[in-house]
Amino acid sequence: MPEPTSSSHYVAPVETQSITVDAVRVAEKPSNLWRDAWRDLRRRPLFWFSAVLAVLFVLVALFPSVFAQVNPRDCDLTFSNDGPADGHPLGFTFQGCDIYARVIWGAQTSLAVGIIATLLSAVIGLIMGSLAGFYGGWLDSLLSRVGDIFFAIPYILAAVVVMTVFHEYRSVWTLALAIGGFAWASTARVFRAEILRVRQADFVMASQALGQSKFRILVSHVIPNAIAPLLVVSTLSLAASIVAEATLSFLGVGLGSTVMSWGNDISQAQASLRVAPMALIYPSIALTLAVLAFVTLGELIRDALDPKARARR
Repeated sequence: MPEPTSSSHYVAPVETQSITVDAVRVAEKPSNLWRDAWRDLRRRPLFWFSAVLAVLFVLVALFPSVFAQVNPRDCDLTFSNDGPADGHPLGFTFQGCDIYARVIWGAQTSLAVGIIATLLSAVIGLIMGSLAGFYGGWLDSLLSRVGDIFFAIPYILAAVVVMTVFHEYRSVWTLALAIGGFAWASTARVFRAEILRVRQADFVMASQALGQSKFRILVSHVIPNAIAPLLVVSTLSLAASIVAEATLSFLGVGLGSTVMSWGNDISQAQASLRVAPMALIYPSIALTLAVLAFVTLGELIRDALDPKARARR
């Protein structure tokens, strides 16, 4: 019998290729809204400029004696409307007071009114907005109608009425309560809308399934996850409150004429605007820079907390 022929098998060459796999960085912290916002903010020079300027105004308000060694109440009519002199870089007012010292000490009053009014507005807006948005039903309807009533009243006009009625009790606290007590409606609207969005999240449903009470879910889970818009609105409200204080003091229905504030200094300097305009210009510049710093800071924080705004840049 013929021997079987041996068949040769062809084996195709296999090319080996090394694949590089990136190592998983397990030590890196997981990303979240606040961390992404901070990464975006720290790359923007305008944020650092506005933040440094805002911190500077806060430090001036807290420690005015560090920035101005001259007593702003030491006035001498012999220096009335005089220009800059040694130790008095901005000159003197009509009453012979040091303009620089009054601008520095006026920051304390203006920022105090703004901060107190903003805190009051934020607290009332947080309470009203969270209760209306989370519980809904008749409570939402009731609180929303109350908010609509306050929203329809211009808080500047309401503060004018309050300060006119309580003219014997004019103080920083009275003016701050008059402004903040009527300016919370817009804050409550924004916070209510955010509460309505957050309460639909899965972790809220999981908390309800675990048997947690509604109030505990609201305080422990919903409010902390909805607080971001409140911070943005509060930053913008701080600038608006500072402007409101200056406006009311300029109109003569804010703080008394003996209280040092930017609004009072602007109001007193308008009488000698033609002969000594710098007495009005310097506190106006300080007011403008403070408002600009807080408004810019609020706008940048709002953009950083919005993923869509970050994606468009």
